[in-house]
Amino acid sequence: MTTTRTTHAPAPPAGNSDLIYQLDDTPAFAPAIFAALQHVLAAFVGIITPTLIIGSVLGLGAHVPYLVSMALFVSGLGTFVQAKRVGPIGSGLLCLQGTSFGFLSVVLSAGFIVKGRGGSEEEILSTLFGICFCAAFVEIAFSQFINKLRKVITPVVTGTIICLMGLSLIKVGMTDLAGGYGAPDLGALHHLALGGLVLSTIVILNRVSSQVLRLSAVIIGLTLGFSVAWLTGQVSFASMAEVPLISVPQPFKYGFSFDFIAFVPIAVIFLITPLETAGDLTANSIISKQPVKGPLYMRRIKSGVLADGCNSAVAAMFNSLPMTTFSQNNGVIQLTGVASRHVAFYIAGILVLLGLFPAVGAVLQLMPKPVLGGATLIMFGTVAVAGIKILSEAGMHRRNVLIVAISLGLGLGVAGVPEVLSQMPDVLKNIFGSPITIGAFSAILLNFFLPDETHEVAEDDYDPEAHMHTVVHGASDEDDENLAPTPLSSDLTPSPHLN
Repeated sequence: MTTTRTTHAPAPPAGNSDLIYQLDDTPAFAPAIFAALQHVLAAFVGIITPTLIIGSVLGLGAHVPYLVSMALFVSGLGTFVQAKRVGPIGSGLLCLQGTSFGFLSVVLSAGFIVKGRGGSEEEILSTLFGICFCAAFVEIAFSQFINKLRKVITPVVTGTIICLMGLSLIKVGMTDLAGGYGAPDLGALHHLALGGLVLSTIVILNRVSSQVLRLSAVIIGLTLGFSVAWLTGQVSFASMAEVPLISVPQPFKYGFSFDFIAFVPIAVIFLITPLETAGDLTANSIISKQPVKGPLYMRRIKSGVLADGCNSAVAAMFNSLPMTTFSQNNGVIQLTGVASRHVAFYIAGILVLLGLFPAVGAVLQLMPKPVLGGATLIMFGTVAVAGIKILSEAGMHRRNVLIVAISLGLGLGVAGVPEVLSQMPDVLKNIFGSPITIGAFSAILLNFFLPDETHEVAEDDYDPEAHMHTVVHGASDEDDENLAPTPLSSDLTPSPHLN
């Protein structure tokens, strides 16, 4: 690509001077690759961290480098599909696909089910990817009906679920910061100091005036923590000699297994994450100066969520976790002024190349747990705060307070006292043992049956830029094109998407 702008690009409308390259412009190689690298930088940690956490918690050590490589590889494929728009699949926006944090708790729960009955590492992976492959079709079907759920999935429901996602994962981040699951010296001062260094670095850099430093805060914090751990003898590269030079993607390398009990909670999350995707696509449309009403917008929402589902199925096929559209990359568009979807092709190429070389995953696997915990503690907290922001926008009147209180109480109660379900049948125990699942069911049922006495804002008066924290603003069944879900925002970048 040699042209700096396409000759047929429309003239920017008023107020659009902050964009150097609009959606359909074609930047020259230099600005395109520079913008792409910043997108990769912003999303890299979010893409690989869920795999690192699951590999660590489930004891999948020998497989982690390959799994990290596949996470990067399928993120590249998914990013290409989302931006290119293959048939009806893909939003056609500059979006980056990555591994979703939203599935962590339910995937870990499924892994423990297999591990608890004596399953090997390969059996755990076979079951996880088999379940995720099947559950992805729930989102594929859901994408065609997302505009019909106004009375069921509202901001108070979505905010509660997202808040539960973050709160239920904070224990994972704190355990890693203290040394990691199974560490004989859990809570040792040198673990806390290392994790505290990473956390403090991210906080300090996030408060500086430089946007580049804020954008790179997590990467810099992890790099600093890793360097200190290496200098103090906590990192050894001896195992690197056994890592192959190239990872060859193999569909269902570990086989294909299915477990219905573990399937249900994962399928439920596949009904939740599309709401965040719709919000992120709306944010992207606003930043890219694209319409947020009408047939074009509605098609982008449906096609973008459809791409999420299809990409998650492909991810499971190539031995990776479910994917979703990342939100932090919208900030990169604002920073660079580059909204061209052609940049996504460069992003996809970089991610695929990173995925083909497992040395990247092997190095990241050596990262001490306190280093990772110092970053993930903030990330998971940010997820919870995002849910709180949505709830505040929804309005905490008496009805909503009741929904949130009961749903959080049930979700966190089950997480803190799992014995409460000990007398239930195994099927119900595993379904409702997930704080996300029981909290989601509670919020949806209460929201549906409790009468809403508040007055809804008329759809014609909806201003998406004035409601940046509301995930879904419903549309009537007769007027699909007025669906206007709005994005989550976070002052901390980069942060994981529920991703």
